[in-house]
Amino acid sequence: MGLGIIASIIVGGLAGWIASMIMKADTGLFMNIILGIVGAVVLNFILGLMGIYAANSWIPQLFVGIIGASILIYGVRAVRS
Repeated sequence: MGLGIIASIIVGGLAGWIASMIMKADTGLFMNIILGIVGAVVLNFILGLMGIYAANSWIPQLFVGIIGASILIYGVRAVRS
């Protein structure tokens, strides 16, 4: 059981916003939500391959989303330059 759609949007938005502040990226609200959700999905997949599973609650998924979104921002910057 996951967080649900509304909770995923809220956590994704927070994670994307925090990641954009950390990475000093200029992204809007919609992009923050996308970054947070996609970042959490990607990092949860990678962690799952290593046998590490984050709990399906707000705080662990927020941290996973922040780290995942930061990795995505870094990846986009690496490809662009």
